[in-house]
Order: sequence, then C-alpha cells, then structure tokens
Amino acid sequence: MHRKVSLLIVLALLASIVMACTAPAAAPAGGEAAPAGGEAAAPAGEKIKVGLSFSDFATERWKNEEVILRGLLEAKGYEVLSQEANHDVKLQNDQIDNMVSQGAKALIIVAEDGDAAVTSVDKAAEAGVVVVAYDRLIKSPNIAGYISFNNVEVGRQQADGVMKALDIENWDVAANGPARVVKLGGSPTDNNAILFRQGQDLIVDPLVEAGKVEIVADQWVENWDPANALKLMENILTSVNNDVDAVVASNDGTALGALQALNAQGLAGKVPISGQDATADGCNSIVKGQLTVSILKDIRNLAPIAVDMVDALLKGEAVEGLQEYTLAELTLNDALQGNVKALFLPVEQVNKDNVYELCVANGFQSYDDVYRDIPEDQRPPKP
Repeated sequence: MHRKVSLLIVLALLASIVMACTAPAAAPAGGEAAPAGGEAAAPAGEKIKVGLSFSDFATERWKNEEVILRGLLEAKGYEVLSQEANHDVKLQNDQIDNMVSQGAKALIIVAEDGDAAVTSVDKAAEAGVVVVAYDRLIKSPNIAGYISFNNVEVGRQQADGVMKALDIENWDVAANGPARVVKLGGSPTDNNAILFRQGQDLIVDPLVEAGKVEIVADQWVENWDPANALKLMENILTSVNNDVDAVVASNDGTALGALQALNAQGLAGKVPISGQDATADGCNSIVKGQLTVSILKDIRNLAPIAVDMVDALLKGEAVEGLQEYTLAELTLNDALQGNVKALFLPVEQVNKDNVYELCVANGFQSYDDVYRDIPEDQRPPKP
C-alpha cells in the first residue's frame, strides 16, 4: 500500500509540473475564468494554511488522494490541515469550522453530504476562505469552484458495459422474458450518485420502454458501504429467487459487496455487474472474471487541478478552463438557485480486455495488486 501511494505522489507531482506549463487537456473549452479570491497573506514567517476535509477514509481512493493533495500543497509551500469525518455529517461541519478558526485560507472538501456541508461552507466563504468542492458537489453558490469527473458519463458507461456484456441487442425476450436487472445506486447524500443514476438511465430506460429489460429491484446504498450492498443484494436475491440477469452498481465497493451475495448463490461471473473507480480490488475482480466493468477516473489528474486552483485563487489570479453551471442542472433540482463554476474530466470504461493497458501499464494500480492470486502463466508480462 505504501509503495502504491508513493507512486501516486510521484506521478501527481510530475503532473503538477506539466500542468504549470500547459492548460489541462481535459478542461472544457470556452469557460469563463473564476473570480479571483484576492491574495491571501500569512504573518511574517508563517505559511498560509490550507485545509483538507474528507468524508471518510473507508473508501479506498480518499486516503490516497489525501496523501497526493498534501504532498502537492506542501511542495507549493502551504501548511496543510487535514481531517476525516468517518461519514459523520455534523463532525465534518465541526471540522471545517475548526480549520477556519485555525486560520485556513482555503479548503478542499470531499463532502459527506452536499446539502449539510452548505452550513459550514457558507460561513467559511463569508469569512473570505476559498472553498473548492472536490469530486462531490457542495450545493452552495458560494464555493469558488467544483472539480470532478463527468459523472453522468460514468453512469452511462456503467450501464452500457453491463448491457453489452448481457448482449442485450440479441436478447430473446420471447424465450427468456425481459432481462431482469437490479439497480444499486450510491449513497443518497452524495449528489454524484444522482448523476450516475441519470447516466445509467440513459441506457436502461429505453430498454425498459422497449420491453427488453425489467427492473426487479432499485436500492440506494447508504455511505457507499460494501456491507450494506451485501445485505441489500442478499435480500434482493431472496425476494426474486435468484432470478437476476444483471446488476448496475455504482462503484467498486458496492459491486464487490453485491458480488459476495452473488457468489454465495453461484452467480458471480455469470451475472454482469458494474463498478467505478478502477480500485485495486475492483481490477483484481475484473481479471478474475467476476466484476464486469469499472470506470477509470484518474485521480492523478484531479488532485493537481485542485491544488493549482487553490494556489491561483489565493494569489488573486484567475482560473482558466472553468465553465458556469446552475445548481439546478447539476443537481436535477429546479428549486436550487445560483451558479457554480466547474470543470469535469473525462472517464474511461475498464474491462477484462483493457484493464492492463488502462490501469496497470500506466501505473494507476500496481501489477501485483491487480493480478493477485492469478497463476503466473495467466498473467501478462510486467510493464
């Protein structure tokens, strides 16, 4: 684990150096620059403080990204304050308030709940603190920026990968009836989960309307917890007598939890299932033929952008490449007012055919982690 994190730090630092010289290739063209936040200054001899607030470290990627973000910020001369809320909404708000009281001039926040975080974020912004919503939207027009991946496309590719594995175009409805599909959404407090579902439904809804697919269960997994996904999938399989043809799950953790239930019924590897994040365990499950598809969101690209954005805003400089969106369109909730500036990076679909190229050869995941328990004669050569 330590070697994997160290490799990510090195790669992220290299990415930051490159990005200092060139605009990020994934940035949408034509967006307006974010308003400059005014140059922050620390007392003589003191470093400017930047706070990192994470919803949890149970999700594999967040601890890795904490290390990357910390390293990048410290390399730019900032003092880093870091807190993890263990899925506790009130605790995260208290931690944000505390970092502001300690003198943080900027915050990078992975929100546990994009609604609840508004309370502390608005107070921070009112105090002149630059707030960047990292990968998860905070539903406030007072954030300085929101950076993430194309979350609707994540969901679309998840459902697309599962339906292709099911060969839905050639599905014989007359002989088999509609394909029986389970939807496992993410945490209902995470706005990304709503966007993933929007993308999934772009693929699934037309198939339902055409009579090719029947949704036999639709559940949301609290806290993205694999144990919750396991229990939900066990209950679903019991209720439908194991008659399930495919599962559209929203990340690797929930998919791997669901796979435990499928495996207990002899269905793992037979029922296509999606994930997300191309985690080490997810990629390992793909090469073992159980997880069908994951979605690569290369965090090595996201973290340097967040740090460069904070650095620019603290220096009173404009941030190029952002586009303005309404909160209503980002949340699918017309009741929300205001705009935010955002940048969305592209994603890639990972399956058994390309997992080596997309996740191993480029160092995103380690060879030994991905090919754990795979016989030597069935492994590709090390990169």
